[in-house]
This record gives sequence, C-alpha cells and structure tokens, in this order.
Amino acid sequence: MDKLQHKKSKAAPDLVDKAFRTSLYLKGLDGLLEIIGGILLLVITPDQINHLARWLTEGQLDQNPHDYIANHILKSAHNLTGASLTFGAVYLLSHGIVKIVLVIEVIRNHLWAYLALIGVTGLFVIYQVYRLCVDGFSMSLFLLTIFDLIIIYLTQKEYRRHTAHRGRQQTG
Repeated sequence: MDKLQHKKSKAAPDLVDKAFRTSLYLKGLDGLLEIIGGILLLVITPDQINHLARWLTEGQLDQNPHDYIANHILKSAHNLTGASLTFGAVYLLSHGIVKIVLVIEVIRNHLWAYLALIGVTGLFVIYQVYRLCVDGFSMSLFLLTIFDLIIIYLTQKEYRRHTAHRGRQQTG
C-alpha cells in the first residue's frame, strides 16, 4: 500500500506541493519585477520621477490639497537624488537576480537551493521586520513579510520531503 500511495502522490501533487509551486512562481515574478524596477531606476532621472509624481497626483490634489497619499508621493519623489536612485537600482537588481536564480535552482530540484532560499528569504524577513519597527507599519511590507514566512514554511516542508525521498531511494 505504501508504494501505491507514493505513486499516487507523484501523479497528483498535494495541496502543499501546489501551494509551494505557486509561491515559487510568485517569488520568481517578484524577482523579475524587481529587476525591471532596478533597470528603470538606472535610466530614469530624479526630474523625470518628479514630473511623473506631479502628473499622477495633480487631479487628486486639485480635489483635496491635503490628500495624505498624494502629498506623500510628491514628498518622496522630491527627496530622491541620483545616489538614492542608484542605491535603489542596485538593491532591486541584486534582490531580483538572487530570487530568480534560487527559484530556478529549486525548480531544478537542487537541494542546496532549498536551503539557500530559506536562508535568503529569512534575511529578507529580518530586514522587513526591522523596517516595520523603524519606519512604522506598512500594510504592503507586512503582507510581503507574511508571504515570505509562508515561502520559508513551504520550502522547508518540500526540502524535508525531498531529503526523505532520497533517503528512501538510497536504502530501498
């Protein structure tokens, strides 16, 4: 019966496996978007960002000059410098490249990549929690942190499943 269950689990992935694969693809998409954002930050000037921010917020500020989000966007855009854009570009590019490489290697079933994905994502979580504590609460950062914790949980489950399967193959 054990062999039949093993074959069945190979043929039809369980819910945890589907969730893991879906989270991997989302993490890869996030990495791709970070790379695109990093490239954009390399080619866009602070003046172009200020112009875009004014264009995006002018209608809202005409209706409500005290709109918090619109004013925050304008203030953030105004505070950008060439150095902060370069830092942002390097930050996004490095995160995006690391995420994509790890996702590809996990999909290729390299066991080291599971551990690396857990470690790197854990470092992201630590940094994100730090930012939540220092900069104040941000719903998007909070949700990203929850998503990363789910990825860590699913990755360790998949890692254990793969190592157990390899152990059975070696003893069987």
